[in-house]
Amino acid sequence: MTEREQTDGRKDNGASPGGKPDATTSDADVKRVGEASRRKAGPDGPDASEIGETFKRKPD
Repeated sequence: MTEREQTDGRKDNGASPGGKPDATTSDADVKRVGEASRRKAGPDGPDASEIGETFKRKPD
């Protein structure tokens, strides 16, 4: 699969192809954004571990 080729799931959801958004974006920027999003619970959410810890606590 090439860098800009879509997977079936991405096509079904109407998502943009993965990878670089355009040729002017550096590989370092793509890597930095990708690593940051793996730590978040969502695009605007807190750190993913904060969400996980919520479900580990006993109810009050």
